[in-house]
Amino acid sequence: MTAKWIEQITGSFEDKKRWRQYKARKEQLPASYRTAIDGLERYFMYAGAIVKGDVLMQMLDDLADLIEQSAADGTPIRAIVGDDPVEFAETFIANYSDGQWVNKERKRLTDAIDQAAGDA
Repeated sequence: MTAKWIEQITGSFEDKKRWRQYKARKEQLPASYRTAIDGLERYFMYAGAIVKGDVLMQMLDDLADLIEQSAADGTPIRAIVGDDPVEFAETFIANYSDGQWVNKERKRLTDAIDQAAGDA
């Protein structure tokens, strides 16, 4: 019971464990790939607006899988992200939109309008 209460305050212990594992995976990457994943991670944290820890961790795990495999195959960074890294990042984030706070607000807006219009 205590652990469940603590998790409500601090977040999932499993997500924290996954975060540490993800950070360890990043440290094993060659320097240029680590620089790329750091930049993408930073962008995701600011622009992604992912508020669900499990969704964020799935996104970062998928990113780590992509970068690790690319490093193992010797795929150049530009071949991964293309000429526009922002476009790559936005496309990547779009796959995890169910974790974005804006979706909750979109639902609230729709519900409010439905209620006001008598649809609810």
